[in-house]
Amino acid sequence: MALPKVGSIGEYIREQRQQAKISLRQLAAAAGVSNPYLSQIERGLRKPSAEILNQIAKGLRISSQALYVQAGLIEDREPPSDIITAIRADTHLTERQRQVLIDIYESFRKEKRAEDEQTSQNARPRHGSGSDDEPLPEEFLAALEPYTATSGNGNVTQETKEG
Repeated sequence: MALPKVGSIGEYIREQRQQAKISLRQLAAAAGVSNPYLSQIERGLRKPSAEILNQIAKGLRISSQALYVQAGLIEDREPPSDIITAIRADTHLTERQRQVLIDIYESFRKEKRAEDEQTSQNARPRHGSGSDDEPLPEEFLAALEPYTATSGNGNVTQETKEG
């Protein structure tokens, strides 16, 4: 899972805190750190240890791995795709061109994942639609006539032709 890179771990923590609508004091209390210390982390004046990051992650109710990746303590574990490997191996491109292509590719992948998540959330079966009890429109029945026989209620039943 690729995480958006921000200027520093402190900015990331502040962004997550604001999105969660938690005050600095509330997060400090939940994480078990002092208000001034958390403020210094958010402003980039202090670099928190892995243990403090874990406490902050619990306070924010997010994955500690997300904070570790942002802090540079661990690498993002998503393996590079064959496309990224190919872009990096292309000797005809400059380093800047490679990076731009990778950035564009990653943005497309991120956009597609968001679309897929949205689609899966919206894909709920509708009651009453698409059931086998609904008769087909007349134009479909006419097109299917050589291959099917219709029952008295307009429903299509399969008829086999023996030759």
